[in-house]
Amino acid sequence: MSTSAKVRQGEILELAHTSGLASVEELSERFGVTASTIRRDLSRLTSEGKIARTYGGAMALNGQVVESTFRQRNKQSTAAKRAIARVARSMVDPGQTILLDSGSTVAALAHELRDSSNLTVATTSLVVLDELADAEEVHVECIGGTLRHSSAAFVGPLAEYCLDRMSFDIVFLGADGVTPSAICEADLVQTRLKEKMTTRATKVVVLADSSKLNQTPFHAWAQLPAQWILVTNSEAPREQIKPFEDSGVTVHLAP
Repeated sequence: MSTSAKVRQGEILELAHTSGLASVEELSERFGVTASTIRRDLSRLTSEGKIARTYGGAMALNGQVVESTFRQRNKQSTAAKRAIARVARSMVDPGQTILLDSGSTVAALAHELRDSSNLTVATTSLVVLDELADAEEVHVECIGGTLRHSSAAFVGPLAEYCLDRMSFDIVFLGADGVTPSAICEADLVQTRLKEKMTTRATKVVVLADSSKLNQTPFHAWAQLPAQWILVTNSEAPREQIKPFEDSGVTVHLAP
């Protein structure tokens, strides 16, 4: 194996430990090599017991998965997130009051909502607030609390207190991982808030690209109600989607 391949594989392993998940597409672009080369790198790292292969990429095996920052997540799967955001935008009608969670895919939805009128948006996310700061026809409510720097959003008792006094037509949730019954996040303060969000909205929509489906990178969970909606990208293979449909989840695939 060449020195350059060794260096690249070392950097791939470091990325897997840092972000928890690295996709073939992103790695190929990052290192300027073909997807086939990246797949060979991943196969070697898998055979050495350093990573576990996932659909489209890999996860670190050794040590605890480290939560990536919003800035890091915002650079991943950007085309898929934009497509998901466009589908989510089509679910929003004038006159509604909606709740936007934190996360890069939800932030992409906020970007799509900037030209809306007669719409009320409540959010815990600093990024969503920034996206809508100049949207003069959108009424924005900031749900404050304790700033969680890695997600650029507010959490904690004050945020929960605010939610107890509001209701919404739709809540759009982000996720580090999602199964047919629950959302996986880095810590319990996030999952507690997300569960509170689901109780305050008539419709619950989770925005998650295919790299997050059936993934469990952490050990904190927010249970989802019955009849929730998943919006993901159309590249998600059938075997990823089927468990959700079998559980009664309505799935929208973003082209």
